[in-house]
Amino acid sequence: MNQSELKMTANEIRKGILTAVHSAKSGHPGGSLSSADIFTYLYFVELNIDPQNPDKPDRDRFVLSKGHVAPGLYATLAQRGYFPREDLTTLRHVGSYLQGHPDMKHIPGVDMSSGSLGQGISAAVGMALSAKLSQEDYRVYTLLGDGELQEGQVWEAAMFAGARGLDNLVVIVDNNGLQIDGNIADVCSPYPIGKKFEAFNFHVIDNVDAHDFTALDAAFKEARQTKGCPCAIIAKSVKGKGVSFMENQAGWHGTAPDDEQFKTAMEELERLGALLC
Repeated sequence: MNQSELKMTANEIRKGILTAVHSAKSGHPGGSLSSADIFTYLYFVELNIDPQNPDKPDRDRFVLSKGHVAPGLYATLAQRGYFPREDLTTLRHVGSYLQGHPDMKHIPGVDMSSGSLGQGISAAVGMALSAKLSQEDYRVYTLLGDGELQEGQVWEAAMFAGARGLDNLVVIVDNNGLQIDGNIADVCSPYPIGKKFEAFNFHVIDNVDAHDFTALDAAFKEARQTKGCPCAIIAKSVKGKGVSFMENQAGWHGTAPDDEQFKTAMEELERLGALLC
């Protein structure tokens, strides 16, 4: 995919996020929107995957450690062809396979059930270690929230990954600066994020623009070329990216838009899509 196609795809994913959360009348749009370009790059450029064969043994693995942004992952999987886009409207409905957090038993393309913050990176580290022990060459990627870094288990997993030199592991931090209670620096500052990962023997690619596909491309290529240690990409993003009234507003961490807000947001994204065309 070229830059224009990636931007258009990310815009469609953002529309899918809003559609799902609005239909559910609950969910987490802010972090899903801030991660949309990262999801787009992963699933349409970086990952070795096949929607027609989601369990193929040599596939790359992805773990959504910040599992509450499931709407972002679901919209991406639907856009990539893992299941019908129409199913996004069933998010969090009784009987739907699209639950509030990812469920590996029922959703094609989900490699790990997640949601309890801090645990996803541990699962990803286990997958990366398994590949090394089995002498398989698949790679493992995990996406964390910056507020999630306040969980101690994150650093236990990082310590192990660095000690074992898991160079098939890429940790991505969605650094949008906001969590449910406000600014992460005010709640319990994880800064300097990059220096912390370096202390655990990670190769760090810091201050990557999470909404610039050229920057993302360079970061993931650098991660692939890194040998002997795991890699951490610190992606600077905007919470609620793409919807003007949601951007940089902590209140949209876990709030669904009402009918009027949904209409306004979708109109914004439709206008952006027209410009991209």
